[in-house]
Amino acid sequence: MTSLAPPLAVTAGEPAGIGPEIILKSWLERQKENLPAFALVGDPGHLERLAGDLRLEVPIATCDPSQAAGLFSSALPVISLPGQFQAKPGKPATPDAKLVAGAIEEAVRLAFTGAVSGIVTAPINKKALYDSGFEFPGHTEFLAALAGHHTGKPVRPVMMLAGPELKTVPVTIHIALSEVMAALTPDLIQETATITAHDLQQRFGIASPRLALSGLNPHAGEEGAMGREEIEIIAPVIADLRRSGIDATGPWPADTLFHARARKGYDAVLCMYHDQALIPAKTLAFDDAVNVTLGLPFIRTSPDHGTAYDIAGKGIANPSSMIAAIRMAGEMAANANMKSSA
Repeated sequence: MTSLAPPLAVTAGEPAGIGPEIILKSWLERQKENLPAFALVGDPGHLERLAGDLRLEVPIATCDPSQAAGLFSSALPVISLPGQFQAKPGKPATPDAKLVAGAIEEAVRLAFTGAVSGIVTAPINKKALYDSGFEFPGHTEFLAALAGHHTGKPVRPVMMLAGPELKTVPVTIHIALSEVMAALTPDLIQETATITAHDLQQRFGIASPRLALSGLNPHAGEEGAMGREEIEIIAPVIADLRRSGIDATGPWPADTLFHARARKGYDAVLCMYHDQALIPAKTLAFDDAVNVTLGLPFIRTSPDHGTAYDIAGKGIANPSSMIAAIRMAGEMAANANMKSSA
């Protein structure tokens, strides 16, 4: 009898948001969407109550990780943790924050043991976590710290927004535009590009990834007339990347980098600041864009939206981005497994 592949671990994030609902709906769409097996790490009672309130016919099966894949076709497997969520839809409860963090910690532990093949995380409420003593700026930094704890060395995460037509990577992320030029160093660009190329090979099955790098200034600086960052910072890094064997081109003017013909010339774009990367990605795939964290020693994807308290509990949350995140994590796991067994 062929053994089943390990399932993905899914965390529900903020229990008062739409995370639990879109996980339930994703399970209902498992056959239509041909989704890989996944198991929720968290509170089974909370899911059962929500499924009942929303009239979603989702059987819940509390189980060990080793049983999850076998149960997935007939029930949503849940790897239960101590404690119960107190939140109601749209009404977060501060005591839940420790359980939210605990589910993420357990998912990471399971990934390091090989019990799960990757992690898919639903959105969290940062303020609720901060109020409980959470010391990290966000989800990604917490995952990187957990990875560093398990590996014993620092881990550098890289954010990628991935959709069916476009993959973008912001080199600088959640900082003010006025701070971008000071933060945009050659080392940061080179490290981001190297991690991106590595993970596109190992987890996306792209043998020779083609990276396009945008300019920072309008018209990529217009040969220095509108800024010299392209000449003094970005172009030398591209030359270094090419010498190291990475197929990198640019710096390209951002205003002509994302149309259909241009997209045929690369596999991913490195953009110099947050909105330069996220505006085109969300324009092309608003409902099914996936937030992928590159550079971690395990696979992690997430829907590209927030907790959406305003619609939580109303049964109208769109699961498309969660479905896309689960599907992409499964594909990444399959590609990584093929690489390791080759």
